[in-house]
Amino acid sequence: MVYEDAATLAFLDIFPFTRGHLLVVPKLHGARLTDLTAASQTALIQTLDRMCRRAERLAPDYNVALNAGAPAGQIIFHVHFHVIPRYGEANPFHPRTRTRLSESEAQAVTAELSHP
Repeated sequence: MVYEDAATLAFLDIFPFTRGHLLVVPKLHGARLTDLTAASQTALIQTLDRMCRRAERLAPDYNVALNAGAPAGQIIFHVHFHVIPRYGEANPFHPRTRTRLSESEAQAVTAELSHP
């Protein structure tokens, strides 16, 4: 867990594309962004902004992604944004085997991203 408030959570992806790959999610369920109330959308975007600023601690460049629907690549049907720091590597979205995040790496990255 990197961040939590009354309406949202941010945590590390267990199979990250890059170091520090975060997921930003609302606590209230909605499969798609358009399923959320305006208040939930606002809270989610505010947390997304906060997490993008924290991701810049790891790398100045990053991707923000939202997959809406199975044909768009959504496999978890609870709306969530990906914040993916970029380190000059090739396209992180290119299909490849992703390795599971180790506990020690999760702790190290969480320590870097958790404080305001």
